[in-house]
Amino acid sequence: MSAAVPAPAPLSLYGEIARADWSRLAAGMDQPLTEAEVVQLRGIGDRLDLTEVREVYLPISRLLSIYAKTIRRLGDDISGFLGTQDQTTPFVVGVAGSVAVGKSTIARLLRELMSRWTDTPRVELVTTDGFLHPNAELERRGLMDRKGFPESYDRRALVEFVTKVKSGAEEVRAPFYSHMKYDIMPDAHVVVRRPDVLIVEGLNVLQPPPAPNDVAVSDLFDFTIYVDADAAHIEQWYIDRFLALREGAFSNPASHFNVFAHLSDDEAIETARGYWNDINLPNLIENVLPTKHRASLVLRKGPDHSVESVQLRKL
Repeated sequence: MSAAVPAPAPLSLYGEIARADWSRLAAGMDQPLTEAEVVQLRGIGDRLDLTEVREVYLPISRLLSIYAKTIRRLGDDISGFLGTQDQTTPFVVGVAGSVAVGKSTIARLLRELMSRWTDTPRVELVTTDGFLHPNAELERRGLMDRKGFPESYDRRALVEFVTKVKSGAEEVRAPFYSHMKYDIMPDAHVVVRRPDVLIVEGLNVLQPPPAPNDVAVSDLFDFTIYVDADAAHIEQWYIDRFLALREGAFSNPASHFNVFAHLSDDEAIETARGYWNDINLPNLIENVLPTKHRASLVLRKGPDHSVESVQLRKL
């Protein structure tokens, strides 16, 4: 009897790299950040440490730097072929994922790490929070309870902003969102001046265009990262973060969420779980998670926030 022929491995657009194998890529790379700098970059509830930075994010930053350098070289070659002036524009990175999954920390960390590589010294970071419609407009549209869903953003303004940066504009301004006030600040802006790299972080940055003839902001990205984890783990991180904020930012009388500062532990957990089940989990299932397959790189986190594996889209 002939031996059974093993079934072929399923085809995939991604190559999966285990944490141990990915961490070996950091061999020979200098750790550019101090422990104090990592603590400052770490978001509430994140357990980011120097080991995680060295083994996971330092290789990612180097990979991004290589991509940026390669695209710049391609731009130079095309300009030479066409006989035109250099038209290389900023390298744009999108970072997506659920609320509380740690994408903001990752975006801040990559900004710092990429700026240490000689090929990408000027790195700017913009979050899509600034492109939420103001609360007054959300109230008018009946969308206050859907804040964070795709329809709560000024999609056209976000696309226009990234288009201007990507087109090489000398200075572009983005609206500023205050987490303290839970609203857009009309007199404040984030200013971006021709960076080498622009990182755009937000829940829905990998969304496809709403109509066939529209442009999605993801169409303007050179590289995209999706931060992934089990929904049950993210829920616990969300509750833990809510409890930490209750003791910190929520205690500020000027905070929009000061009303939660005096909740008991049980009341705070029940409130956080309600927000998760009513708003954040449905948004994750309906809008955020379905965009994962559009990412260039997927970071899979375990229950302790550490990255367990990396999936890199094949060229």
